[in-house]
Amino acid sequence: MLVVRPITPQDYAALYTCAVESGHGFTSLPVDETLLRRRIARAQEAFAREQVSEPGEEGYLFVMEDTDTGEVVGCSGIEAAVGLTDAFYHYRLGKIIHHSKELDIYNALETLTLCNDYTGVSELCTLFLREPFRKNMNGRVLSRFRMLFMAEFRHRFSKIAIAEMRGVSDENGESPFWGWLQQHFFSMDFTQADYLTGIGEKTFVAELMPQLPIYVKLLPPEAQAVIGKVHENTRPALKMLESEGFRCRGYVDIFDAGPTVEVEVANIKSVRDSQKLPVKIGSTDNTKARYIVCNTQVANFRAIQRTLNVYSDHVVIDAEAAQALQVQEGDYVRFVTLTGAN
Repeated sequence: MLVVRPITPQDYAALYTCAVESGHGFTSLPVDETLLRRRIARAQEAFAREQVSEPGEEGYLFVMEDTDTGEVVGCSGIEAAVGLTDAFYHYRLGKIIHHSKELDIYNALETLTLCNDYTGVSELCTLFLREPFRKNMNGRVLSRFRMLFMAEFRHRFSKIAIAEMRGVSDENGESPFWGWLQQHFFSMDFTQADYLTGIGEKTFVAELMPQLPIYVKLLPPEAQAVIGKVHENTRPALKMLESEGFRCRGYVDIFDAGPTVEVEVANIKSVRDSQKLPVKIGSTDNTKARYIVCNTQVANFRAIQRTLNVYSDHVVIDAEAAQALQVQEGDYVRFVTLTGAN
């Protein structure tokens, strides 16, 4: 059975493997032992905090484990509030009007402006599922369970949630958008800039990024073409988030111009549709309806996909599922229907 749980120090080797396999442009999983171990330690601190009244520096990192083999097959995270200590940069797409009444000329020109508008919001991040396990809706579970966690522990998160989508880059990790910035403002390639950001070295952004709005039309056609577009491997993740209510509001990544999507947490479909009921343990053989289901604990959080029998005042789960979720009869679980393609 595949179970989602909080990461532990013993998962370091598996997390490092995920970082290597995730490839270029996956900023939140740098191939750096010190940073990955620090990320694990920070997650442990977040899960251990019992008294949290508002979102802060907490970074929750989970892994999906195959309990039959003990193998970690993927990871997924939530940042409670971004940009509180390190600046959190985006480009905001806007327009500037150039108009001459006398000459009868009117031009509406798109611009990119460096900003920190998403400071303090929650972020869904670090979603990676290893290739052999990208089936049976595992990817959907690994992403959507976070919405149940946020629904159960609303006070730990902002009213707004975002997700940064990986932008377009080639097989060598080169971004057409970054190519223009590199030529005119930086002396480093995309992979180096992306890596520095991933390990928290962001000072160079403030020092070297153009501070005035950039006219999109001044960029080469190949750079213009990828603004707001996602990497081929990221399209399923974007489609899933859009089905949950996430939308792009004109913000893109400063390196590869991939879109950032946002939503009010209360309006996330899985948050709205989730239910919370006490458990009875028994047979679920008479149903084929599958759900994402989690317990209601923080430090001992568990989530799985499973068939359930749902009634008005309780939910029936089988003994194996109860053991995986570490719940007993009478304990509460939160759940939502698992539908759609992976």
